[in-house]
Amino acid sequence: MLSQHPPSGIAEAITALVLRRLLQTLLKPVFSPRRSIALQRRWLAALSRLNRLPRAAVLQAGVVGGVAGEWSRPSAAGAASGAEAGQWLYLHGGAYCIGSPRSHRNLGTRLALGSGMALFMPDYRLAPEAPFPAALDDVLAVYRVMAAQGPVVVAGDSAGGGLALALALAAREAGLPAPAALVLLSPWADMVLDGQAPTPPPGEAMLSLAWAQACAAHYLGRDTPPSHPWASPLRADLRGLPPTLIQAGTDEMLHDQALALHAALVAAGVAAQCQITPRRWHVFQLHAGSLASADAALARMLAFVRALQPAGPLSAAVPAAVAS
Repeated sequence: MLSQHPPSGIAEAITALVLRRLLQTLLKPVFSPRRSIALQRRWLAALSRLNRLPRAAVLQAGVVGGVAGEWSRPSAAGAASGAEAGQWLYLHGGAYCIGSPRSHRNLGTRLALGSGMALFMPDYRLAPEAPFPAALDDVLAVYRVMAAQGPVVVAGDSAGGGLALALALAAREAGLPAPAALVLLSPWADMVLDGQAPTPPPGEAMLSLAWAQACAAHYLGRDTPPSHPWASPLRADLRGLPPTLIQAGTDEMLHDQALALHAALVAAGVAAQCQITPRRWHVFQLHAGSLASADAALARMLAFVRALQPAGPLSAAVPAAVAS
């Protein structure tokens, strides 16, 4: 199912204008092959301190499957009523080269609070220091432990969305239980950035083709072709994957990839939804709490997950074997 969700209202339009200009001013010039990866990481870490986090969220450092990361848990006061059984595994974006649990705390904590489920965000290894398949190896190790405890919703944005899809494929190949669902926000699902690569629309707030190509080269290294199914899962055999939700905006370079992935999933017999928000940029959902259209997109994510299984007792508490 493909659906459109246009934003509305003057306040929303003004807020969106301000946020877009801030991103184009503070982020897009830094996300460039002319800037070192070290500088990009430091800059993003500095901006992450401006995140507006819900007060009810409980954050805790943890290690799962030998991979460090961060748990977001709903407090007793902040947990949603009718919480679902299971846990989230959220994979942050950043073109496989930057990003961390800190940069994505706002969205992660809101998913945990809205669902009543604990969420683990691994600090998986990044390129160029740890090229493919290091990131996939890390998240697969995390997933192996979490899946042994019960249902896991795997989610991710941008490169994390592509990594979430690759994780589902790798889990299938390893004979592990499938995720309960996939939630993919503006997924980078195809790294074949050749002459047919997308041209960023005028409203793109942070991505550029040159930056994507540079980060892809860092991640793939010399030995991995960009068409590898775990680097470009859009090109893989997608049959047997769990119910999948894709969200994207029209003002982003990966909009067409979202549509192509949805079509490929449907053709493979996967129960897939694709929700497009006009006039919104790459992973606009990170602005939940400040932008009404981001809040609405978050609500649709939670509704999608809630509809997959009957309401049950809160099972967000993480067993000691997982949290250790």
